Amino acid sequence: MSHDLPKVLRPSNVTGCLDDAEERVNLRDVLDLDPRVGQEIRGLRKARDTTIAELGKATGLSKGYLSQIERGISSPSVKALHSISRALGVTISWFFPPETDDHEELRDIVVRAHARRTLSFESGITDELLSPNLDKTIELLRCTFPAGSESGTEPYNHRGEEAGIVISGQLDLWVDEKHLRLKEGDSFAFSSERPHRYANLTDRDTVVIWAISPPTY
Repeated sequence: MSHDLPKVLRPSNVTGCLDDAEERVNLRDVLDLDPRVGQEIRGLRKARDTTIAELGKATGLSKGYLSQIERGISSPSVKALHSISRALGVTISWFFPPETDDHEELRDIVVRAHARRTLSFESGITDELLSPNLDKTIELLRCTFPAGSESGTEPYNHRGEEAGIVISGQLDLWVDEKHLRLKEGDSFAFSSERPHRYANLTDRDTVVIWAISPPTY
């Protein structure tokens, strides 16, 4: 398989995320931005395999302004942050995870259970980011698949590797033309360059801890 394959959004993300998460953002937080927001934007942009020029075109913001935001030299306006979050496929709340009592240096090491960043998609699938950020070479997700949800009827592939374990429920996974039925406690790993898709064909939720490298959140 060619290494020229693109990094793509997982199909659960393609349909877009729900907007209600933005309602949990306190406007005061938006107006008093943490300097780390620029780092978060850069990490998410790279995970999306998007250049500053491409992000500028999608948002209508200049490359210079975006570069200054990512380096912490400038703070984005509320309007700019909204445009950036939309272009990168998240809600504004992505940039404002719940506060914790941890010291600043621990924020790049640990994620407290109550402080996970969460995105809910129109497909019904919910992803919780277990990794502190997207600046590393791997991301860890807790994915909840409601009854009947799926990645789509067509397989997809992209650069990287992925692995996971079914925490509860059942996940049907197709890799190449092989159909695997995974139950609670079963784990998996495969090259993302192999065509694959997945579905929850049961009448109950399925929860999977999913590791992906490089990050594609």
